[in-house]
Amino acid sequence: MRLFTRLLLLIGFCGLPFFALAKKEVPSKPAQLVSDYANLLSPEQKMSLERKLRAYTDSTSNQIAVVLDGSLEGEDVFDYALKLARSWGIGQKDKDNGILIYVAAADRKIQILIGKGLQGVLPDNITDRIIRQEIAPAFGQKRYYEGLDQATSTMIKRATGEFKAEPKEDNSAMNALFIVLAIVLLILLYFYFTRNRGGGGNNGGGGYYRGGSYEYDSGRGGWIFLPGGGGFSGNDNSGGGGWDMGDFGGFGGGDFDGGGADGDW
Repeated sequence: MRLFTRLLLLIGFCGLPFFALAKKEVPSKPAQLVSDYANLLSPEQKMSLERKLRAYTDSTSNQIAVVLDGSLEGEDVFDYALKLARSWGIGQKDKDNGILIYVAAADRKIQILIGKGLQGVLPDNITDRIIRQEIAPAFGQKRYYEGLDQATSTMIKRATGEFKAEPKEDNSAMNALFIVLAIVLLILLYFYFTRNRGGGGNNGGGGYYRGGSYEYDSGRGGWIFLPGGGGFSGNDNSGGGGWDMGDFGGFGGGDFDGGGADGDW
């Protein structure tokens, strides 16, 4: 009996490294919200979906990440999706307002995870309905973009307004203060020069009294302007209206407790 137990322990220890190596690795955090490792979307479709999700993140701080994977490599879809969502930290820390749509193409599996902060507007039954009625039918016809576009639109409609975007640091307050100071300085300079050029009648000082008030001589001097046109543009990054598809700002460290639903097609 003791020998049998030792054999079992030996087999367990020998097999442990093999099973550990067999675990599917989580990719490093991406610089975008849409990660298509399975090449299910065209470049145009991926960009369109990315723009949509970034605009939603910018306006609400909620984050919807889409991961199109090749294969689960033997992993359970829920376990792997949860590991990925927590590793990346989708959503904002302490708000847990992240959503993950995970697709394993070879396994034809779909897993949607909803952060704790959004489960009130996207409960499990609604998430399950989104998979069955919107994603799965479109995927069955290989219309991957249409299914994801419809599903994310439904999520956005239900979740919009749950959290407001974090205030972004800018220089608008400093610019406004500088403009006010510049205006005050202009007024002080104006009164300084008009006062020094006064002095009872037209004495060559650039002005004269008429009707009890002092009037400025347009032929001598005039308004004083600060160099540079007096305008302030701030940090204008519009770039002529083009879209910057660089880093979206990164995931914020959100957590998940397993809320959501799974399905296949």
